Amino acid sequence: MTLEIPVHEWGSAGSDAPGVLLLQEIFGVSDYIKQRGADLHALGYYVIAPEIYWRLDDTELDESAPDLLARAMDIAHRLDWDLAVKDALAVLDGLKARGKGTAVVGFCFGGGLGYNVAAVSAPDVLVSYYGSALPRLLELRPEAAGLHHFGNEDAFLDVDAIVPALSGAEVHRYDGAGHAFDNPLPMFHNADASALAWRRTEDFLARHLPTTQG
Repeated sequence: MTLEIPVHEWGSAGSDAPGVLLLQEIFGVSDYIKQRGADLHALGYYVIAPEIYWRLDDTELDESAPDLLARAMDIAHRLDWDLAVKDALAVLDGLKARGKGTAVVGFCFGGGLGYNVAAVSAPDVLVSYYGSALPRLLELRPEAAGLHHFGNEDAFLDVDAIVPALSGAEVHRYDGAGHAFDNPLPMFHNADASALAWRRTEDFLARHLPTTQG
């Protein structure tokens, strides 16, 4: 597919594999997100992760810097949400045009963006990890089969207030896990929650968007 927005791809657009739109955290398409792209491709999907920050300047991040989170939040705050939705929709529409089935998988910032995108352009599946923008998006109602993961110790989201609004979706909560628990950075990572959530993600995708490897 021809797109203006820069993207990372795993697999071939010309294959018979279902397509996955993979949406980044506030840290961009980091090594972690690229690993998740490879993980999804290993399950039999064609995966494409757009550089949502492509319209912004000064978005390089050093994951070892003590101000990493503050820098990332500053970048996210400079982003035009409506343009980000438009960019992600362009990628999803390209995937849908392949006619092989589509999923949106997003983490943190991308979990909220994916929820918004799924409400506008109905993929088959939505998988959202602790979507940071969910509190202001809950009036939207994506029709996709939905899976949501939350840590019960999330200091950023009021999970108790969000979950009742996700009726119809499969929701899992993880004791001892905070926000961004799937991210391998030590400040966020909860190994047990990450492993269990990913197994549930694999199972959900296999049930709702099976591949030839399923």
